[in-house]
Amino acid sequence: MSIRHYSPRRNRRSGLSKSMNALLVAVLSIAISLQIIYPLIEGEALRLVTIAVVYWGAGAMLLHALFAYGWRYVFIYLGFTFFFALGIEHIGELTSWPFGTYSYSPDLGFRVFSVPLVVPFAWISMAHPILVASRRVAGHWIFLYGGVALAAWDLFLDPLMVSAGRWSWVVKGAHVPFQPEIPLSNTFGWLLSGMGLIGILHLILPRDRRKIGASFLAVDTYLVWTLCSGIVGNLFFFHRPGIALFAGAIFGAVLAPYFLTRWLGRP
Repeated sequence: MSIRHYSPRRNRRSGLSKSMNALLVAVLSIAISLQIIYPLIEGEALRLVTIAVVYWGAGAMLLHALFAYGWRYVFIYLGFTFFFALGIEHIGELTSWPFGTYSYSPDLGFRVFSVPLVVPFAWISMAHPILVASRRVAGHWIFLYGGVALAAWDLFLDPLMVSAGRWSWVVKGAHVPFQPEIPLSNTFGWLLSGMGLIGILHLILPRDRRKIGASFLAVDTYLVWTLCSGIVGNLFFFHRPGIALFAGAIFGAVLAPYFLTRWLGRP
């Protein structure tokens, strides 16, 4: 009679190949580099960089989604997020619900219906990292955490784009603190639509990661960069310290639980 030692198989994951990792790093680096030069240029170059920042950021997060979760995740994520964003933005511009009364500048390029094509890709660039963070820390409240996080991110995005003339608002009544050009209805609109988007994405997207796939380092880098660049940019380049402190405090507080769990190494 022999005694066998049984060692259960573990669900281990290994990292990306060097070429795949280099591609992800390159695309993410280009997206960040374009944001770095954003406050240093003007005119036509600034317009082109504004559009490029969105597409490269979306490309980086789609690559991470592919390398971490696979093709099924990417196809569902890209298709649903694109049409959700396109639909809610088109309804918003036509009816002033849920964001308020606004209109886009023609310099944002090709449009689908009344919405510049680049706009849904801005949603695509941020919804994936927000979903990753929400799934890690929010338990049964993923939709709420995700909606708050997207609304907090927009506290940086909207005033930057309005000041650059990419879109404009009709402000009636209350406005966002330190942003008199943005109605408070916009923040509530982002909260509502963000909860809907993240809640549905959580239901329809796979949660299991690939055995050989990307870590969350690219997501972490993108979120940290978004927070820090928003604070630094408004403090030192756009001369809007109120936005830097207000939006930075809210977005930072929302992201803090996620980065705390990442630092503590929670599975």
